[in-house]
Amino acid sequence: MKFKADEIASVIQKEIENFQGQVQTSEVGRVIEVGDGIARAVGLSSAMAGEMVEFSNGVRGLCFNLEETSVGIIILGDYLGIKEGDEVKTTGALLSVPVGEALIGRVVDPLGNPLDGKGPIISNATRPVEFPAPGVAQRQPVKQPLQTGIKAIDAMTPIGRGQRELIIGDRKTGKTAIAIDTILNQKGGDVICVYVACGQRAANVAAVVEALTANGAMDYSIVVSASAADPAPLQYIAPYAGAAIAEHFMYQGKHTLCVYDDLTKQAQAYRQLSLLMRRPPGREAYPGDVFYCHSRLLERAAKLNNELGGGSMTALPIIETLEGEVSAYIPTNVISITDGQIYLEPDLFFAGVRPAINVGISVSRVGGNAQTKAMKKIAGSLRLDLAAFRELEAFAQLGTELDAATQRQLDRGYRMVELLKQPQYRPLGAADEVISIYAGTKGYFDKVPVPQVARAEREMLAFMRDEKSEVRNALIEAAALTDEIETKLKAALSEFQQRFVAEKKPAAVKV
Repeated sequence: MKFKADEIASVIQKEIENFQGQVQTSEVGRVIEVGDGIARAVGLSSAMAGEMVEFSNGVRGLCFNLEETSVGIIILGDYLGIKEGDEVKTTGALLSVPVGEALIGRVVDPLGNPLDGKGPIISNATRPVEFPAPGVAQRQPVKQPLQTGIKAIDAMTPIGRGQRELIIGDRKTGKTAIAIDTILNQKGGDVICVYVACGQRAANVAAVVEALTANGAMDYSIVVSASAADPAPLQYIAPYAGAAIAEHFMYQGKHTLCVYDDLTKQAQAYRQLSLLMRRPPGREAYPGDVFYCHSRLLERAAKLNNELGGGSMTALPIIETLEGEVSAYIPTNVISITDGQIYLEPDLFFAGVRPAINVGISVSRVGGNAQTKAMKKIAGSLRLDLAAFRELEAFAQLGTELDAATQRQLDRGYRMVELLKQPQYRPLGAADEVISIYAGTKGYFDKVPVPQVARAEREMLAFMRDEKSEVRNALIEAAALTDEIETKLKAALSEFQQRFVAEKKPAAVKV
């Protein structure tokens, strides 16, 4: 290969002409103490709170405490490679995370580094991890439903786009299952989902990613993972990083769903960092600003006004309780920030009622505003009916004689409880939910034996889909239960009721 001297000379000349001297200044300090994910440095007198700093081995940190003679830094990465006497320099930048379409379908850490082995993430756009929440004038009321595909939630504790609905319960009661089903139900819709795993076991995170991939949900989802093995600083910033990734799409006028699984472990990571930094402990040894830690995160979820594009970010924070202690510090804090909560009860879970939603404590403060007209019409009395059924059930256990009307109410209550049970990874469409709950509340399952209600519901939905598709399609198009559609629905359900034959149990054979 021959080099042409004149070409090289012209390139060099052009570079010299376009050269602009840029002076980059950064303050350099020294590490005086390091360990447990934090470092103290001296010589950074102009460092700012929340500023990103860089250690000599390339690991980044965040200015957490500004003291009189030193700066407390939380280390975002492997702190074992940093030792006393190492240099640390300011960057003059806030901690940012890459955002944009390139992240969809990927598993990343809270700094935006890929964890799925699918190569680097090429994105020009970044966004600060911490960002002010939209003000009152920048929002609009929550009115558009976000369908979870779970009958019990969409009927009784509906979630709207831009809402913050807490999922709370003891460990192993199905909290993550509700969040994952909600993500799966957005398939084919216009919602981008961000799942933040904070302090979870790595095996659990892998299982979630596998479930999302198997059901085709990774096509519109992003997973941000800071597992239990990661340092406390990464667990602390993980929810903020997830919020920043979702916010990017929200400000583009798109709809997003952000699941924080779970904020209890984030609060524990924040407590660890605060105690290591010698911040004064408060109730349950949490620092005094742990409320602000969660409020500034959850307030970022909003439905923006039309001038800002009308995008939305819906937050589903998850909180783990101990022995059902809802009045503990972190649960009460997050309950007071959110627009309602879905409380999962261990007793119901172990009794086979799944999702194990306690109807009495669970509430949505947006209510009917976040429901379709059809669901609003049929689900109005469902919560009261179930609450009345629970009271009657307790009364009936005393063994007293019941009149016919009470017995009928009890029988229907048992069938409605069966009807609201739903297997994992099987969210229902809005029309199917309406048909199912309508059939239950109007007594079309009253003659079906309780153990066979689930089979009857499956067969009924298949019958409506295959043979009465015109009624189902009309319901989907109208998104409301008009008198005409209701008449057709009644006729279809009556036809199915006559056709359905309950399975007879074989008679016991005497030996």
